[in-house]
Amino acid sequence: MAEESPGVLVGLRYSPSKLHFLFWSPEHAGGWQNRVTFRNVSLADSRWHTLVLAVSGQSFSLSVDCGLPKDVVVETPFPASLSVKRASFYLGNRRRRKGFFTGLLRQLVLLPGADATPHICTAMNYKATALSIPAVLQDVPVKAVSNEVLKYPHGANMKVTLGSRPPCTKQEKALFWFNASRRGLYLCDGSAWISMLEVKQRLDYVEEYQDLVTNSETMGVEVFTIPRVGLFAATANRHSPPGSAIYKWTDGKFVLYQNIPTYQAQSWKYFTIGKKIFLAVANFEQNDRGQEFSVIYKWSHRKEKFITYQRITTHSARDWEAFVIEGEAFLAVVNHREGNNHNIDSVIYRWNPSTGLFETNQTIPTSGAYDWEFFAIGPYSFLAVANTFNGTSTNIYSHIYIWLSGSFQLFQSILTFGAADWEVFHIGDRVFLAVANSHSYDSRIPAPSNFYAINSSIYELNITAQMFVKFQDLLTYSALDWEFFSVGDDSFLVVANSFDGFTFSINSIIYRYCCMAGSGSLPNLAQPRSWEVPGGTVGGHGYSKGMVWRGHRMGTWGSCCLCSPLLPVFQAQRLSPAPKLLRGGGRRCKAQS
Repeated sequence: MAEESPGVLVGLRYSPSKLHFLFWSPEHAGGWQNRVTFRNVSLADSRWHTLVLAVSGQSFSLSVDCGLPKDVVVETPFPASLSVKRASFYLGNRRRRKGFFTGLLRQLVLLPGADATPHICTAMNYKATALSIPAVLQDVPVKAVSNEVLKYPHGANMKVTLGSRPPCTKQEKALFWFNASRRGLYLCDGSAWISMLEVKQRLDYVEEYQDLVTNSETMGVEVFTIPRVGLFAATANRHSPPGSAIYKWTDGKFVLYQNIPTYQAQSWKYFTIGKKIFLAVANFEQNDRGQEFSVIYKWSHRKEKFITYQRITTHSARDWEAFVIEGEAFLAVVNHREGNNHNIDSVIYRWNPSTGLFETNQTIPTSGAYDWEFFAIGPYSFLAVANTFNGTSTNIYSHIYIWLSGSFQLFQSILTFGAADWEVFHIGDRVFLAVANSHSYDSRIPAPSNFYAINSSIYELNITAQMFVKFQDLLTYSALDWEFFSVGDDSFLVVANSFDGFTFSINSIIYRYCCMAGSGSLPNLAQPRSWEVPGGTVGGHGYSKGMVWRGHRMGTWGSCCLCSPLLPVFQAQRLSPAPKLLRGGGRRCKAQS
């Protein structure tokens, strides 16, 4: 309503069987109030209804619950421009004038320049567009027990709290809080803030954020947070000296924090046991004295750095995996080869609280193994190993083990092709397991035209069959790593492609899981060795060539692309071979057919 005027600039008025749209027409002398009436509109049935009103010139269209629109054409067109400067917005009443609104109103959207009907009414079942009543509102009566007097008087005040998250107790019950940072409106139910309307985060693209120079080729990155200390990133560097490095997030960027001597380090693993904080490195080569071992470091709160805690004999170690079963801590190492023998045992260690050391618990035969992946489904614990090469072929079985009677026993074998990584992830109640196949080679058969262009596969757990079954194949190029992450309600899977048979400067792809049929665009990220997605918004990956580590920050904005299950989503984005940290930004995706 205009300031100091009884005229309604734009408004809706409802009577038992009619809906009136009001607007102010400045074309007449002194202005004129216009009313467009939609007849036979029945809404007073104690149910939610979806109303979409579209206005264009002299045409007015109303859709109720995504049904057939009611069209009305009038002589006076809706003004091309309508000034609302210094105007007031009233919800549920017209100041103190006759008329009031009794009921619940939710998700009111004004969309200039577009008809919202095709955006709102997209479901085949139009009833799906109706909003469900939050539990906190189900007990709010529309009218008082007496039909003569309204429980909530016309023109009652509603207070909305702004700023940081306020307390929600019985005293604040039925109060609203607007979270400006998340653009969400919340209602206090007496104990917790219930979301009424919230903008969902989405990932659109990534862009360069920071160059992080490392001492040598980076084989992997581990991102972790030490409570009350900060965010860190440990890079597994190939050359020694000077070895590998730990960086700390300071003033919006990673800066060098500590150097640690390593010997062709392949990966780091951060884990905790009680209040103890550990970081284990997988060394691939011998030290200067001809000794071959990997090292577990412990965080010293007094010195505020990692110090050597335990050395463990390994054989061309590729990966560590830490996990807990029935309250006991375990640490598993992947041994890749011993000399030229790739068929050796990898070892699972158990933490001994009495000695404060890891001790051998079980050995498992592996073939040129690259990776362990631990996961739990209900009461059952699993450990998957990625077998890569048995001495003659990369076309071999990788295995999934299940914990039974105090040890891991074979659960399922899956044919893989130079498997370099397993990644387990959950989407809703569904459990998936993705394998990164690096190349197909067998000395006993003719070589294929390209060893490295090969499908990597995603498997889904079939509860009835009690096994993982193939869900989808995705073409990859010597894939070395998968990483799963979520932004808002969207699920993503990123693959690290490393070599296509001709060049190491090759694109990697982020895939989005989506239930809608269609296609999408993709951002391609050049030449990674592995991916690491931390709990925050900073991600990174190492490289098989070069000496710069590239990380990524994810942009959280509205998505404008469609996709099929695990199809790439974003416009192709080729990055320079020199790795960089990347920052997320605004909308930049393009739909593709």
